[in-house]
Amino acid sequence: MVVLEAQNISKSYGTDVILKDINLKIEDSEKVGLVGKNGAGKTTLFKILSKQIEPDNGALFISNDKTIGYLSQNIEFEITNNVFEEALKVFENVKNIENRLRELELLISSEKDEQKHSELLNEYGILLDKFDMLDGYSIENQVRRILTGLGIPSSDFTKSVVNLSGGQKTRLSLAKLLLKNPDILLLDEPTNHLDLEAIKFLEEFLKEYRGACIIISHDRYFLDVITTKTFELINGTIEEYNGNYTYFINERQNRLEEKLKHYELQQKEIQRLEEMIERFRSFNREKSIKQAESKEKMLDRIERIEKPQVFQNSVKIKFEIKFQSGNDVISLENIKKSFGDKTLFENLSLFIKRGERVALIGSNGKGKTTLFRIICGLIEPDAGFVRLGKNVLIGYYDQEQSNLSEDKTVIDEVWDEYPNLTTTQIRNYLAAFLFTKDDVFKSISTLSGGEKARLSMLKVMLKKPNLLLLDEPTNHLDILSREALENALMDYEGTIFAISHDRYFLNKIFNKIIEFDGSTFSEFIGNFDYYIQKKNTNSDEIVINTVGKTKTQIKDERRKEREKREQQKAKENEIKDIEKQIESLESKISDLESLLCQPDIYSEPDKVVQITKELNSNKDLLSRLYEKWEELLN
Repeated sequence: MVVLEAQNISKSYGTDVILKDINLKIEDSEKVGLVGKNGAGKTTLFKILSKQIEPDNGALFISNDKTIGYLSQNIEFEITNNVFEEALKVFENVKNIENRLRELELLISSEKDEQKHSELLNEYGILLDKFDMLDGYSIENQVRRILTGLGIPSSDFTKSVVNLSGGQKTRLSLAKLLLKNPDILLLDEPTNHLDLEAIKFLEEFLKEYRGACIIISHDRYFLDVITTKTFELINGTIEEYNGNYTYFINERQNRLEEKLKHYELQQKEIQRLEEMIERFRSFNREKSIKQAESKEKMLDRIERIEKPQVFQNSVKIKFEIKFQSGNDVISLENIKKSFGDKTLFENLSLFIKRGERVALIGSNGKGKTTLFRIICGLIEPDAGFVRLGKNVLIGYYDQEQSNLSEDKTVIDEVWDEYPNLTTTQIRNYLAAFLFTKDDVFKSISTLSGGEKARLSMLKVMLKKPNLLLLDEPTNHLDILSREALENALMDYEGTIFAISHDRYFLNKIFNKIIEFDGSTFSEFIGNFDYYIQKKNTNSDEIVINTVGKTKTQIKDERRKEREKREQQKAKENEIKDIEKQIESLESKISDLESLLCQPDIYSEPDKVVQITKELNSNKDLLSRLYEKWEELLN
């Protein structure tokens, strides 16, 4: 069943045509990826589909009673709320019913008038049925599960929303949207600010989600896992592909080749007719002139095929090295770093050799960026040694782009760092990174996230480093730019050490994955798929800081890692057991409250007291189980 349909949707801003004659249909339960370069109009289309803005032309049809949930970039919270209260606002109606039920319980227990007592019982019964239908007993459980799944620990539940970072606000906003459970989800870059564990949680959620979903994302791995259809927004129009992202890439190439073939055949036919017309007219006879006119009519009747667009504008990146480094590139020995009373990590050791392509992965907040800043010499470790090998020249890409001066123009930012380059050279480099014409005179403070990312990457490229330290380099880049970056890194002859949550990128570029849990490194010799395979099989082939250690040390660390996995497994089993107990208790509480709805029960006051005591006891136990559940999750 079609739940959402757009017919001939168009939208312009001034003379800029953003969307023209967009037609699309979304079926119930369908998961669709919406792709296209930055600025193609994807967010504009989402705003039209969610009725935030009106199209200039066309019509939008949404099935009766179907609700739309849109994860937008503009986030607004109630400033007096903490994280848990803000998420619970989604169930405000359910909480109001629960509060009224508690009031009625007190009134029922004290009301002596039989008629009023009966009226109160009747209201209680109606509200309790509604509360059960809305799954009221599980709403706090749902809130806890979604918040923790998206990387917000229970220790942050009481934090004021005012004190949240941008990434935390995005995760809370996404949590609220998932808790609303709309019939149609519109997700605009939902994996931004999520670590790998949170992305995995979101994937599992969407796989089980029964509604329809349209996803704008530059996370190609995520699109492959979730979507079964792809819309490409190109030149203001929609191209539809009945498959995931990988299918779309292959099918788009096939379609392009087919279009080129038809275009070239038509061009040959046009050329043939034009030559015949010219030849017939050159004879200058009545018969030949009529033949020429006949061919001209044939030529006029041809419906011209536009030349297919073979390439879209993308950055042109080429990483070169100024000189080769020594064999030993990075040596970290027993590194420790604290901020105030909080120790971020200690006794960390790591060794990277020339030519290695190493990815550092792990949950947010564990200190990965801090570690990179220590390697670059931007901050000092509290203990331990950092040694860079002979002739190592670092090119550091900072995901925060803190190396850019907000008060400078684009061209001055590059020129001040590379004064020996000519104006022509700088403008050519900037053009290769899509800064053309007057764009080069833009103030950096006015640039988008994607523009700042491209400018930072250009500065790294011009340095010609033999060691690339890349902190989330694919963030803010559209898919075309990501592919250009990947191709450049594939050809790069230096050493790469990168932090990334982009699994497609991790698979394509890296031959070693290092998982960092905040205290230890676990090394996997392979790409991201290999890492997942080994994690799933709990393999003992994991290597932990083996470089420079004795066999006894390695054996001891492997034993500790094995014990750690066993403890984690036991913890997961305990969580499942508690969740079963919670489910059973919630059912029991529901039954006891139903008993209190029966008018006859109040003819036996002792029984009412007994049931009420049992009800309160079960509620206390449920609260303690939730506390234990949260503790285990953290």
